[in-house]
Amino acid sequence: MSARFAGRVVLVAGSGDGICRSTAVAFAREGATVMVAGPDQEELEGTVKQIRAEGGEADLVAADIASGRSADSAHMVAATVERFGSVDIAFNNATVSGPTSNLAEIEEQDWAETLAANLTGVWMAMKHELVHMESQGSGVIVNTACNMAQTGRLVGQSAYAASKAALSTLTRTAAHEYIGKGIRINAISPGPAHEPGTSFADGATPEQVAETVLWLCSSEASFVVGHDLVLDKKTV
Repeated sequence: MSARFAGRVVLVAGSGDGICRSTAVAFAREGATVMVAGPDQEELEGTVKQIRAEGGEADLVAADIASGRSADSAHMVAATVERFGSVDIAFNNATVSGPTSNLAEIEEQDWAETLAANLTGVWMAMKHELVHMESQGSGVIVNTACNMAQTGRLVGQSAYAASKAALSTLTRTAAHEYIGKGIRINAISPGPAHEPGTSFADGATPEQVAETVLWLCSSEASFVVGHDLVLDKKTV
């Protein structure tokens, strides 16, 4: 295992599989202690099992940031600090696709739930992460937006696109607010991850997304602040 993140505690929040699992495993392989948070206990256990099988240190906490509930975000941060002593890095990967409808056909409840998951949920996670990071005088946060929010070509998913575009702006604004306090904040904007059984042949794999997250959280990216890094080999 590499030691690039040795001594660092990483909170990976969103789910226990896909991009979250790949990122959690990648951090552990580079020496980090990892807490994984999500709503599915079985998925979380699978991620922790994989990390421990490779000799890494990890634990899990049941918390659903996509719910938008303050209690879930507060619980996952408190549990990480209680278990491992700090939260040095947080990766917030809440993604709910929402309704597939043209704008005028979207139900108000579907609109509200999509924004609650992708925008309010991540804001709430950041709120609790930042309180802790500010108390320790340092930290790194990476949020997951979406490259389609940049292009506006996500036909039939305007609620999702709007929530992710707002998250991108929230990330950049927060970055300016907190860099003076020793906390770096950025976002990534991947497209649909190319996973076995999907048709997204041009999308980055979860492992490639994880590599990008690790770079943004590393000392090599120490001067990268307030960016939304688009993972898209196509031109806009």
